[in-house]
Amino acid sequence: MLTDMIHRKEWQKYGFYLLIGIAILTILILGAFKDPKSKTKTIVIDAGHGGHDHGCMYGGANEKDITLSVSLLFGKMIQDSFPDYKIIFTRNNDSFVELYERANIANRNNADLFISIHVNASPSISAYGTETYAMGLHKTAGNLSVAKRENASVLMEKDYQQNYDGFDPNSPEGHIIFSLYQNQFLSQSLSLASIVENKFKSKERYSRGVKQAGFLVLWKTTMPSILIETGYLSNAIERKYLVSNDGQLKTAESIYEAFKSYTASAWKEQ
Repeated sequence: MLTDMIHRKEWQKYGFYLLIGIAILTILILGAFKDPKSKTKTIVIDAGHGGHDHGCMYGGANEKDITLSVSLLFGKMIQDSFPDYKIIFTRNNDSFVELYERANIANRNNADLFISIHVNASPSISAYGTETYAMGLHKTAGNLSVAKRENASVLMEKDYQQNYDGFDPNSPEGHIIFSLYQNQFLSQSLSLASIVENKFKSKERYSRGVKQAGFLVLWKTTMPSILIETGYLSNAIERKYLVSNDGQLKTAESIYEAFKSYTASAWKEQ
């Protein structure tokens, strides 16, 4: 009888360990087949230009400084409200990052959104307002002009023709070819762009609308991607707003509110 009791206790012990083992194995298996939709959301925020690439420059103000400030403010707003989200900056200081590498950063990190922040300029000092772009076919000379100005940054990169399939930023035909690239996330990109412009209007900014053009920085991104032109540095009134702390904060708030509205709908079932 004593022997039987000992054997029962041993089997109970082994049974307990077996149950623990099965539980651990079950957890590992469930983790391996976990729905990819439940992964941590990743947002890549791209501050346009940087380092020796100043972007547009007017009245002592540099595009690269404004885009960095707005990007960092925008990123902090997301981090404060959504601590579970992963925020990646293509640059968080005054450094030069190639256009293709900005897209690579988003792709390597399997990002859910790519938002590139810029400041506009025009030969006409009366031009003003915001506009948000998705990758696609430019329909006006103005859209092409903006794309050509932003794409000109590749001239500061080494071996740029190899990295952009022989693209020549001085050739109008080159910009037309790139504008034909339509990615599978175009509808989502246009949706986000529309919300961004509506949020700008809600803060009494003049919106020039949602547009499409061939931007190299958006060319190879594999997620919804937009490029925001936050205003015209060439316009003295708008320049004063864009360089001010209040103007940069309101610009970042508009983008953040658009992000929040878009993700509340687009990510509600994820």
